[in-house]
Amino acid sequence: PSLPSSLNEKVTIWDAISDLAFLESGEGDEVQEYRYAPQSEYEKKLRGHANLLYNHKATKHSPLSLKRLRMIPPNAGKEVLPKEHLTKSIYSGTWTRMKKDDISVTITTRFDTPSSGKFTHPFLNRAITVREAARIQSFPDEFIFIGSKSSQMRQVGNAVPPLLASAIARVIKNDIMEGNTDE
Repeated sequence: PSLPSSLNEKVTIWDAISDLAFLESGEGDEVQEYRYAPQSEYEKKLRGHANLLYNHKATKHSPLSLKRLRMIPPNAGKEVLPKEHLTKSIYSGTWTRMKKDDISVTITTRFDTPSSGKFTHPFLNRAITVREAARIQSFPDEFIFIGSKSSQMRQVGNAVPPLLASAIARVIKNDIMEGNTDE
């Protein structure tokens, strides 16, 4: 059995989240109407037939976190922070903005915290929302995450991205149908 070859297509951060409401720290609701039309084929695919948007609520960051975030321009990270604003975080990419025209790093279960990795919105002063992380992971908008915010983040961060799972399942199915069941 072999995995399918690469399509040489990349989905950027902006391809995944550009149609979602631009929220500031603490804004948003668990259920809301879409504000913008899909801007990419990927967004159209993930929006599907959903009429409402779920799980798009921004973390309310502390005043100190917001002060740090305001100092970090697009495409930059903690390297621009004054020494007194550097933290002792052990994670690489801490206090680093996602690059809107690049692919994402791996989404973990702590994507709501700028000090946990490269999970800061490309230009807004906040970490990404559960829905933004879900979009990056390829979850359709009709998939609703329930429970507390930390539970929702675990569900997204611990998941195998649905489009990856689908590609793997197709290969397994094709191999079984063709009798390629080498042990």
